[in-house]
Amino acid sequence: MADATGADLSGEKEAEIELKRRQKRPWESLHRTGKVSLAAELPETLGFYDISAARKEHRDLSADPSVTRFVCAELTRGYFLEHNEAKYTERRERVYTCMRIPKELEKLMIFGFFLCADAFLYVFTLLPLRVLLALLRVLTLPCCGFSGSRLLQPAQVCDILKGLILLLCFSMTHYVDYSMMYHLIRGQSVIKLYIIYNMLEVADRLFSSFGQDILDALYWTATEPKERKRDSIGVIPHFFMAVFYVFLHSILIMVQASTLNVAFNSHNKSLLTIMMSNNFVEIKGSVFKKFEKNNLFQMSNSDIKERFTSYVLLLIVCLRNMEQFSWNTDHLLVLLPDVFMVVTSEVAVDIIKHAFITKFNDIPADVYSEYRASLAFDLVSSRQKNAYTDYSDSVARRMGFIPLPLAVLLIRVVLSSVKVQGALSYMCLFLFYLGLVTLKVLNSIVLLGKSCVYVKRANMEDKLFEKPSTPFSNKSPSKAEPARGPTAAGRTRSITHTYPLTDLFPLPLMETLPAEEEAQEDPEIKQRTPKKDLLEIDRFTICGNRID
Repeated sequence: MADATGADLSGEKEAEIELKRRQKRPWESLHRTGKVSLAAELPETLGFYDISAARKEHRDLSADPSVTRFVCAELTRGYFLEHNEAKYTERRERVYTCMRIPKELEKLMIFGFFLCADAFLYVFTLLPLRVLLALLRVLTLPCCGFSGSRLLQPAQVCDILKGLILLLCFSMTHYVDYSMMYHLIRGQSVIKLYIIYNMLEVADRLFSSFGQDILDALYWTATEPKERKRDSIGVIPHFFMAVFYVFLHSILIMVQASTLNVAFNSHNKSLLTIMMSNNFVEIKGSVFKKFEKNNLFQMSNSDIKERFTSYVLLLIVCLRNMEQFSWNTDHLLVLLPDVFMVVTSEVAVDIIKHAFITKFNDIPADVYSEYRASLAFDLVSSRQKNAYTDYSDSVARRMGFIPLPLAVLLIRVVLSSVKVQGALSYMCLFLFYLGLVTLKVLNSIVLLGKSCVYVKRANMEDKLFEKPSTPFSNKSPSKAEPARGPTAAGRTRSITHTYPLTDLFPLPLMETLPAEEEAQEDPEIKQRTPKKDLLEIDRFTICGNRID
């Protein structure tokens, strides 16, 4: 009896095990009987095979069914891209963004180039006239009488300071022998010159980042109202600091131009090739970093400044070479292929760098139109009656382009390369000056018209009538609160809302909240610093890469 009971139990266990095995692998019976068992209890699959297809496949299989089935499945399997439509659409948009980057980037570069050209031409054309007008006002004061609290307007004081800096630095550069510097650099090895050129680029960025602060400190010290308590060291020390800076920066750019001239005149062009390859090394240092929109904006401004500076350096190199060959046009045709190669490498490096930065950081190509609108806003705001800075200074702050050192060097090279003798030569020089003034005026008119269009497209007209924003204080809320002072029970507080029009140019809307709602707010919100937009970024950094 016990044996029979044990046999029944073991039989039931074997049946259960067999049933579970067939449920997990229902296709095994097909190889033995040609029929599929437990068809009603089959688990759901992807739907690629069904029972009739499996039976047909079994009839067509050869002696080795497993390998043949695998090969057939690999040859006949399919997939549907629309099952992951969002991913593939995003990949296609990235490709389209990379295709749009060259066009949008070059629009920004061309607009920024003419902005730099306008600020650069201002030094040669309108600045001398403004200095003469300021000096004429000083000379006619005894005749016209003195009225008002100021002898000169702040803008006139700044113009006179700029003119004095240019005059002193130009006279100081006459003691620097350009030819001796050229031959001294030419005697060095290629590796040394490559290292020297890289060091000069870094030094140029450092000088640009700190030079405008020196000039701004001089302008503010000279024009600061007398009734305010002054905590400066005086106008004279600031003036000598500015002269010393502009002179050193001019010498640095002169060494850069001499090194580039040596590269052009070398027989095997190896130095020029190495200097051009140095631009592609810039891609490695920039592409694989994380960039936000504000950081990319500063890098774009830096690229505009570098491109304009390189064009001026190429102009200086051509002038020096044409002077050495007695202004023979045949030698100019020899220089043009190398000039074209340098310019092409600059453009190619900028396009590749920006294309991959926007790809890796998911930045749309439309951001360059916002950058262009921000630069246009600087130009339009400098033409307002309540402007707080000159346009050339705003370009220097935004892009790091300081025209004074470059202008000193260009004047030095032109006057040493071109000999002016006789009345006819002076007449030609005067006509050339009138041509520069005409070019400056036309360029300014076109830029102002384009800038108004860009500002209107970005809906930034309201910001033109706002007062200039002051930098946020680093004081704690407990120290900053008494400065505002207590108000009545019905006091109001202004809150700035950011609208989805654009992430970079939020429009402020002033609303009032009663004191009861203000008291209920989280204290952490009061201490939170608002995120800066592009209009508040006005300082040039070394890599165009500020981390806020």
